[in-house]
Amino acid sequence: MAGLGGARLLRVELITARLALRPASPEHVDLHVELDSDPEVMRFISGGRASTREEIEQIVREVRGTRWTATLLDSEVFAGWFSLRSSGPGEFELGYRLRRAMWGRGLATEGTGALVDHTFTAHDAARVWAQTMTVNARSRAVMERCGLHYVRTFHYDWPDVIEGGDEGDVEYELVRDDWLALRNRW
Repeated sequence: MAGLGGARLLRVELITARLALRPASPEHVDLHVELDSDPEVMRFISGGRASTREEIEQIVREVRGTRWTATLLDSEVFAGWFSLRSSGPGEFELGYRLRRAMWGRGLATEGTGALVDHTFTAHDAARVWAQTMTVNARSRAVMERCGLHYVRTFHYDWPDVIEGGDEGDVEYELVRDDWLALRNRW
């Protein structure tokens, strides 16, 4: 299944110890708008600027098949979203965004770990990667806990000026052989 287009990636619901990850759909737009309305959630994405409803609607249409909406398994409370996009043959990019009330509970690591495992088993991936701002220590820690390793620091001319942006962005990756050594971790 390597190299599948985004529209075919998410045919399954993923269940972890505490999360239910279901394919994002238009019915989730209000939840995603609320999530992107929190300046702290958006701090390392847009410098705190909220996404508009129109932007979210467009994103949900465009990422259909590449994003899961996450809820707490025991209560169905919205936790955030996780994404997995094909970025080339055998390569997939991870992403996630959680409500601030969900921070510090290990949910980002749990959901990301589930996606990593799903990517290598269901899609025969050769490489999974993710990027964040250099100063986003929490996101970097999630990547590291999920077995991804630092690859590089780079500077890109992003449209939004964000505090700490002058330090650049970082890329992390996990390749199949390293994943095989870690696969029982989560």
